[in-house]
Amino acid sequence: MTKISQIRLIRFNADRYSNSASTSAAAVLLTAAISSHAAEYPKPIQEAVAHGVKVLKTFPAASSLTGWVLTQGADTSVVYTTPDGKTLIVGELIDENGQPLTKQYASKYVPAPDYAASYQLLERVDVIAEGSLIKPKSILYVFFDANCPYCHFTWQALQRYEDVGLQVKWVPVAVLGESSLPKAVSLMSAKDKKTAFRAMQEGFVPGKPTPAPDHVATAPTISEAIKRNGALMEKFGINGTPGIVWKDRSGKIQIKGGMPRLSELPLMTGLPEQKIDALELQKFR
Repeated sequence: MTKISQIRLIRFNADRYSNSASTSAAAVLLTAAISSHAAEYPKPIQEAVAHGVKVLKTFPAASSLTGWVLTQGADTSVVYTTPDGKTLIVGELIDENGQPLTKQYASKYVPAPDYAASYQLLERVDVIAEGSLIKPKSILYVFFDANCPYCHFTWQALQRYEDVGLQVKWVPVAVLGESSLPKAVSLMSAKDKKTAFRAMQEGFVPGKPTPAPDHVATAPTISEAIKRNGALMEKFGINGTPGIVWKDRSGKIQIKGGMPRLSELPLMTGLPEQKIDALELQKFR
């Protein structure tokens, strides 16, 4: 039998750039204490609270269900209880017209996270900057892993945009296997990081990983900085690479998890669409 403590809370973000179901959702932080009315909650919710889950909001849901926005750490979930309060429902609700309701409820009741503080931290991170370095027309921050093929494809796709005014600030993380960290440390230890990064990308062959140099033990400061980058990536609700963060023309922070479609790049960069002919990128149109 599944216990309340075993329920995995799902991250939602009501204000993301992409509405794709594959887009990772952002964390919603809750600082309020557990409600003094916890004892009045239905038994399944009381049990969840007893295991460290906090109630952020309740709302009336379809078919006389009660919706609950629950949070634990960096994760937030929308769940439901039946009218008698005895049963907890976890997952997507589908109405009679086949419309998913949980995402609608999340958009309405889960407050959009404030990424301002995280963005300020991001601006102070040691990065590898490519593209237009003097008066760029737009800037993207891209969290990448040295072993990530989709990071490589993203790098390829952005080259033409760099030619017309885009600056890309590559932020190394280590999330894809044991060799990720030593590769990242080697890259960030290089005398010319930009040249080392370009050489790595130009020599990248998907499915054929290169051996990892042993630089971790000799560069503990850089190693710890890369680990902090991973924690910062998670603060943006990104749980895989590539993860892209930028400010749109209005100054609003936007987030994209995963390899963007080529058709998304003009909106993300604020630049005219560029012709991309690479055969390996055509599947991302």
